Amino acid sequence: MVNRDVLVLGEIKSGNLKAVSFEAIAAAKEIAGNGEVAAVLIGKEVQGYSQEMIAFGADRVIEVEHENLRNATSDGYAQALFKVIDEEQPDGLVFAHTDIGKDLAPRVASRMEAGLVSDVTDISRKKEGIVFTRPLFSGKAFEKKVVTEGLMLATIRPNNIPPLERNSSRGGAVESVDIEVENLRTMIQEVIHNKSEGIDLSEAKIIVAGGRGVKNAEGFVLLEDLAEVLGGRVGASRGACDAGFCDYSLQIGQTGKVVTPDIYIACGISGAIQHLAGMSNSKIIIAINKDPEANIFNIADYGIVGDLFEIVPALVEEVKQMKVGV
Repeated sequence: MVNRDVLVLGEIKSGNLKAVSFEAIAAAKEIAGNGEVAAVLIGKEVQGYSQEMIAFGADRVIEVEHENLRNATSDGYAQALFKVIDEEQPDGLVFAHTDIGKDLAPRVASRMEAGLVSDVTDISRKKEGIVFTRPLFSGKAFEKKVVTEGLMLATIRPNNIPPLERNSSRGGAVESVDIEVENLRTMIQEVIHNKSEGIDLSEAKIIVAGGRGVKNAEGFVLLEDLAEVLGGRVGASRGACDAGFCDYSLQIGQTGKVVTPDIYIACGISGAIQHLAGMSNSKIIIAINKDPEANIFNIADYGIVGDLFEIVPALVEEVKQMKVGV
């Protein structure tokens, strides 16, 4: 099997490396074989993150810093990444299937006249080549794409490809690339975070999601209590967002975020196909709904027929008691 040199774009958010950056390294390792995996960090003051990328498997880290890269913009990040690509001439690139990755990966593919496999959930090396698996038709089917030669570009869905085991003693070179970031069409002056900021919803291991059955914004407070004791995040259906119960940043579904947590607790969600498109690949789905005929029960691993306003507080208290007993 051919060995390849692969670049991985790491992502920093709110002062931390996103977990999917480490998953991208694992994906790149699978593509590279015995080739080199180099991580690329773009931004302002990125030096403190390089060793963590190495600890999770990167052989080398390339830092690209500039004041105009403090906040991610299409033009700025593209200039920085193209500079690295021109110098490195990699055989492959791996991005996270995030806002940044979905923006930059097609730009790179177009410029390099290469194909792009997006929203990948698994990568394996076979005799015939590198096999990429990705969902189709809102997760109802999966396709396998085999790439045998040429530049390989892929975006990977968070929470699907396990990261390598962290090893703080792992060594690797850290390099800096000088660049002038100029002629930007857009400059971000200020980033205002909403109150839902925390673990990225697409990376959360546990999600407690509410639908129209939550009835109002106060109902989402119950979900926040459950998410807090479980160490997870709150999400929502489009119906709940449209009704003004919560912010659209929490929306999960075909027109919202696609998530694959370890545990997905659907509270008062009927199970419209648009919502299922965003969460049906969750590892364990727990549904709470008063309607025993609700479509959500058709895909749930566990179902509770009852009033969520009674069940959710009971779950919160039970989890608290379990934590006390630990």
